[in-house]
Amino acid sequence: MSTKPHHLAIIMDGNRRWARQRGLSTVMGHKKGADVLKDVARYAHEQEVRWLTAFAFSFENWSRPKIEIDGLLGLLRGFLENDVDELNKQNVKLRVIGNRSRFSSKLIDLIEWAERSTSGNTGLNLTLALDYGGRQEITEAVKILVSEVESGILTVGDIKDDVVKSRMSSVALPDIDLLVRTGGEQRISNFMLWDMSYAELYFTPVLWPDFSQTDFQQALEDFSARDRRFGGDTVVDIQNRVTSLADKRRSS
Repeated sequence: MSTKPHHLAIIMDGNRRWARQRGLSTVMGHKKGADVLKDVARYAHEQEVRWLTAFAFSFENWSRPKIEIDGLLGLLRGFLENDVDELNKQNVKLRVIGNRSRFSSKLIDLIEWAERSTSGNTGLNLTLALDYGGRQEITEAVKILVSEVESGILTVGDIKDDVVKSRMSSVALPDIDLLVRTGGEQRISNFMLWDMSYAELYFTPVLWPDFSQTDFQQALEDFSARDRRFGGDTVVDIQNRVTSLADKRRSS
């Protein structure tokens, strides 16, 4: 079994606290956090982590002050407008999961353009979760399945785990191996509930803008010391079953 996570997910917590501690605006904290994410993507590539998913904007974040939301969306637009060339140079494939309907048409166009522009890359798979909520994602998948059953496309008996997953916005993503949350909080905050069924959880008090290469390496070392049995008795047998299931999903 690999001692490195195949899929690493991150809840980037602490941007606002970092900014307040320094007398800076909240948007400056998010800007610093965006720069750190770029660094972490590089660390992940160097450590041969194949999938990196970052919780960038949650379903619940819409309740924050408008000036903060506008700042966050402005940073996202800047990233999509200015950094796609660098993603292509680094062979990074970008995906966005979540609900796009509340974004402006210009921002939606930018997201779709960035995804198309990097779709042929074969290196790190970088996913941004935007206007994302785990419960909301599962609920939307259920709505699709109910509609398909009512229209006769599916029967109730057809609905298996892989069928549910295929109706989710995160359909292309494999199960999460390691979740890292910065900022000292110890909860998963409605993030990728389906895909974290057997994820290892790593919490650190380090605020996200201070998250360094050393902190990243410590998280990987902690993961490598975990004994992952996936609810079973024999690690190798369970891992073989998980790999077989993943292969079936990719081939279907």
